[in-house]
Amino acid sequence: MFDTKPYEEKITQAIAHFESELRKIRTGRAHAGMLESVFVEAYGTKMPLNQVANITAPEAQMIVVTPFDPSNVVAISAAIRDNQGLGFNPSDDGRVVRVPVPSLTEERRHQLVKQVGEKVEEARIAMRTIRQDALKEAKRMKDAKDIGEDDYKRIEKEVDDIVAKTQGQIDEIFKAKEKDVLTV
Repeated sequence: MFDTKPYEEKITQAIAHFESELRKIRTGRAHAGMLESVFVEAYGTKMPLNQVANITAPEAQMIVVTPFDPSNVVAISAAIRDNQGLGFNPSDDGRVVRVPVPSLTEERRHQLVKQVGEKVEEARIAMRTIRQDALKEAKRMKDAKDIGEDDYKRIEKEVDDIVAKTQGQIDEIFKAKEKDVLTV
């Protein structure tokens, strides 16, 4: 018998990945997740920023990065500055790195909405791929006479319903993020 559970799990993972990607796109408020994509050259290797420092957002327009080892302050500051996608200009006082988060211009907000749209399209492509994989497996089972034509049609409808429901979920997440980005 055909089991849709593995495909539902893949869809859940794809949605979780989509949401984590959207968290990286900034809104007008500072949050620690904005620096998730920053890698720092420390101890001879590239390491994620959250492994060499504590990241907090004490104010709406400021992120404070406190390194575990104060000798990494300059490297952390340089890594944040060098990440062009963020557009931040950090300053350090020898102990902590302060990252002011400038308020977004209207043009920048629309660019961010476009980025969100690209992430939505990536998520939709992932859904289509999962759907195709499920239908290929069902067709293989039908061709091998493990399931009948009626079961194949039922499976196809079930998979399509799951994907359609997920597409609706993606649209809701997109609308919420778009509203969040465009809110001044």
